[in-house]
Amino acid sequence: MTEKWDAIRARFPALRPRDDGRTPAYLDSACMSLVPQEVLDAMEEYYTDYPGCAGRSLHRFAEEVSHRFEAARDTFAKYLEASSPKGIVFVRNSTEAINVVGQGLRWKKGDRVLVSDQEHNSNLVLWQRLGPERGVRLDILRLRDDGTFDGDALETALARGVRLVSLFHTSNLDGRSLPVREITERAHDHGALVLFDGCQAAPHRQVHLDRDGVDFYAISAHKMLGPTGTGVLAGRPEALQQLRPLVAGGETVEWSTLTEHVLRPVPHRFEAGLQNYAGVLGAAVGVQFLQSAGLEEIEAHDRAINAHVTRELEGEPRLRRLGPADPAARPSVFAFALRGIDPHDAALFLDEGHGVMVRSGRHCVHSWYAERELDGNVRASFYLYTNMADADRLIAGVRELLERMPDAPTGTSAAKPAPVGPRAPSRRRAAGSSTAAARSAPPRGTKGRGRAGSAARSG
Repeated sequence: MTEKWDAIRARFPALRPRDDGRTPAYLDSACMSLVPQEVLDAMEEYYTDYPGCAGRSLHRFAEEVSHRFEAARDTFAKYLEASSPKGIVFVRNSTEAINVVGQGLRWKKGDRVLVSDQEHNSNLVLWQRLGPERGVRLDILRLRDDGTFDGDALETALARGVRLVSLFHTSNLDGRSLPVREITERAHDHGALVLFDGCQAAPHRQVHLDRDGVDFYAISAHKMLGPTGTGVLAGRPEALQQLRPLVAGGETVEWSTLTEHVLRPVPHRFEAGLQNYAGVLGAAVGVQFLQSAGLEEIEAHDRAINAHVTRELEGEPRLRRLGPADPAARPSVFAFALRGIDPHDAALFLDEGHGVMVRSGRHCVHSWYAERELDGNVRASFYLYTNMADADRLIAGVRELLERMPDAPTGTSAAKPAPVGPRAPSRRRAAGSSTAAARSAPPRGTKGRGRAGSAARSG
């Protein structure tokens, strides 16, 4: 089995050895996955072999890209187990997909949207805006810190009368997953539609949209081996039919006069203007790459890596892990804070000293941290190209950092109190911060790169 994952890892050019002889340990796939050579080749092939416009001209370039573009729609439908390729809408990312639903539903004043208290900004800010703009009321479902799901709390929320339930499938903050089928059935029993943010789930596990009856599902290809700027809104065609297109214009209409127009059928009415053909075709190849690797095997691989990291760092008294205790309940994410150490400093130390790339900050879930008066944490996220050597470098880096830093006085932590409300984005610290002393000398095994500080968003 190790040979299989080694062969897969070799397909990712970004993981080639660098000038210092080390191979990057990329543990930030929850933010953006790496791209295999097959995807790069597919995108280049479009521009070199058939750079035409789909659905417009009749020459061979246009015919070829039209065929492949619709084949990509079919690829995503099969991958997500959606009922029909007519329910696959190509968008830029999941943020746009969620906006297509949110802006497209015909709201009435007093309609309710239910989200959890752990949603990415992409699944929160829009609903906040719809309050003053259209009179939509936003309800919050509080999730348990241990990762278990409270069906009774959902029932109580639904009983107030909810138009749309919009939740993550898998959390980008701590890696927990919600029971999609149970939530969908309960919501439908109360007459509510359901929308899931599938960004963190679809890259790692099998999704069953048709079986589970999901109305809308949003994904971003850049988290599942595809290029940036490409995503999908998957939906039941009947549900999509209810939406008013977010953008109108070229390619969205069957015909028009100077005074009126007729929209094209779903999904084409949502795909205005010239599309990102190279991106869509590359994204479809990324999906095929995942299918060939096997989603069950990918999830088991993630789980094994996470179990190893969890086990090795479990005894560190200054390390606080976020999310479920069992790594099997958060297979792709290991989120943690180090008492007395700023999360950005920890991330920089791991990168500069051990070549380990992780995410630090609030992970675009500012509301969750504001509620708890926390200032962020570190997140390591795993994928099919992650190996045990990457995990061991993370473990070694964390241990060395804790050795270098004396324990902080009681009441201070990596997740230190922060003002609740708007604040300026944090700055990446390369010198002068309270924990910069941790990097005053090069970490073991490296001379350090001495990088100057640069801006880093806390989101």
